[in-house]
Order: sequence, then structure tokens, then C-alpha cells
Amino acid sequence: MLPVSVQLRRLPRLLFGLVLFGMGLGLVIVGANGLPGWDVFHQGLSERTPLSIGTAVIAVGAVLLAAMWILKEPIGVGTIANVVVIGLVLDVTVWLIDEPDSWWLSAMLTLTGPLVVALGTGFYLGVRMGSGPRDGMMTAMNKRGVTMWKARFGIEATVMVVGFVLGGTIGWGTVWFMIIIGPTVQFAVRHLSLPYYPGEPVPASRLSR
Repeated sequence: MLPVSVQLRRLPRLLFGLVLFGMGLGLVIVGANGLPGWDVFHQGLSERTPLSIGTAVIAVGAVLLAAMWILKEPIGVGTIANVVVIGLVLDVTVWLIDEPDSWWLSAMLTLTGPLVVALGTGFYLGVRMGSGPRDGMMTAMNKRGVTMWKARFGIEATVMVVGFVLGGTIGWGTVWFMIIIGPTVQFAVRHLSLPYYPGEPVPASRLSR
């Protein structure tokens, strides 16, 4: 585990990344051209159960946290902050930005949202203080030899299809998010990760694989 002093120095970078992540998701939602894969799943789950979408997000996160523990994926400050900060920032973003009247502005929000999410992911994963429950599945697969972009694409595609079958809403923005998020996250993590602290474990798997 990183020393507390190191974690405190990295905390602003962690929070900045999570804020960007939440803003990016908010832009996609305001763009109204289709939900990201995970949110298609959350919506579909809420359609088939008594759960609201928000409760579905919490329930799925709890299950994924248990899976991270089983896979021995680190659960740290970043994991907890992910659950709290992203949701709050997403709500604020959707509240502040009205749904556009013009199709081109709507399209611009949909196109740029995933890029902001990827940038935020690079910042917050790059401090290695614990990934969020959904990104934890991606990093767990990466450590087991699956290239990060392939892991992210596979996860997004799977939850999107299951969510659609359950009744979730998809659109061209859903497909765009699914296609672009993997390569952009891999690029962002590779270039925004901080150098390893002396004695910090270095995983055998490399993002460049």
C-alpha cells in the first residue's frame, strides 16, 4: 500500500479525474443520443425489477466490488471516491446543462463525452489508488493478459446487449461510446499514469501489450 503522504499528494489528481469522468458521462446523457453501455444495463435492470435506476447502479456496484475482492483487485480510496464523486458530478452536470435544441450541438456533446470520460479515467487510474468497481473489471482482465482496450470494449458490449434485451435504451451514441472508450482509455492511462513509487508493486502486464 502507498504511504499516506503519497496518497495525499495524489488525491487532487484522483479527484480531478473523477470529476472529469462524471462530467463526460453527463455530456453523453444530455446529448440524448443513447446511453453508455453500463447505463443501458442499469436502465434495463430497473425495467425488469422493482429497483430504480439509481438503486440499480448501487446494487451492480456492490456486486462488482465483491467480484473485485474475489479477483484480488485492489480496493482503495479511489474505489470509494469513484462511487461517490462520479455520481454527484454527473447529477450536477445534467442539472446545469439543458438538453440542446439543435441536432449538431447534441451530436457534439455525444461525441466529446466519451473523450472526457477517457481523460478522467487516465487521471484517476494513473494514481493507482484503487479503480472504481466497473473499471476494476477492466484492470483485472488486463492483469490477466487481455489488452485494456479489448477488455473495455468487451465489457461495454456485453452490458449494452444485456441491458438492451432487458429494455434499456440505445442509440448511435451508445455504439460510439462502446467503440471509442476502449482505445482512448488505454491511450490516456498509458500517458497520464504517474511514475511508480519506490517499492510500489509493478504488475507484470503492460498497457502496451
